[in-house]
Amino acid sequence: MHVAVVGAGSLGSLLGGLLAREHRVTLVGRDPHVSAIREHGLRVTGVVNLTISPDADTTAPARCDLALVTTKAFDTAGAAATLADTDAGCVVSLQNGLGNETVLRDRLDCPVLAGTCTYGARRSDPGVVACTGEGTVTVGDPDGGPSEWADRVADAFTAADIDATASDEMPLLVWQKLAVNVGINATTALARTENGALLDGPASSVAAAAARETATVARSEGVDLADETATDAVERVARNTRANRSSMLQDIDARRRTEVDAIVGPVADHAEPTPVAATLAGLLRAWEAERGLR
Repeated sequence: MHVAVVGAGSLGSLLGGLLAREHRVTLVGRDPHVSAIREHGLRVTGVVNLTISPDADTTAPARCDLALVTTKAFDTAGAAATLADTDAGCVVSLQNGLGNETVLRDRLDCPVLAGTCTYGARRSDPGVVACTGEGTVTVGDPDGGPSEWADRVADAFTAADIDATASDEMPLLVWQKLAVNVGINATTALARTENGALLDGPASSVAAAAARETATVARSEGVDLADETATDAVERVARNTRANRSSMLQDIDARRRTEVDAIVGPVADHAEPTPVAATLAGLLRAWEAERGLR
């Protein structure tokens, strides 16, 4: 299978490198990362160690069987534009936040799936990405129900020795992923801690409260996400990626725009009372505003 990864940052590069063990992969990203991969290959360090040589380019290929979108949520429209001239069999969003699949569906003429991924990744030098925790990948129809494409995608990941499944319960899983991201990303970004700090200590209660608020909002939107399911997911992901610095913390470290609006916004800005999420969002938005990032 030919897989194009649009948004070859931390997670995209890691997944692309792992998939390249079995499939033809094109990493679509920016220089100097792309140039380094072309010249020396992609080096994966940490929990997984390998050097592999996928294709790498700043533009998408003319054709691919599968396109993975791993850009920031605010770049989803740009990712769709990048894929506009690509004859893709299927597109899978493995992004954070809500609504990415709708944006892709509105702009692309091919099946679009939702996906979740619990791998931890951190990109350091050009051409190098660290795997800070192995996890799972789940894909399925954004509206729920069975999907032949989801089965094919899961099989392709499994063939590359990635733990992957197809699910007919993606609305629930997407909200559960949001609870994880609200609990882990926002809390670690503000506390400047690795994910493992959420397993005990003062930050753990903040992360759990944010996850419970996310579950409350999910239920108000017709998705049956229990509080305990949300908090258990936060703990599980934090434990499996304890050495990881979350993507939002990496953005803070690099003084970049965060995904606060796509991750925390759906909870903080909802009509349901969500004081913890609202506080997290307010602080992150204030940090961005002070630096001219909003």
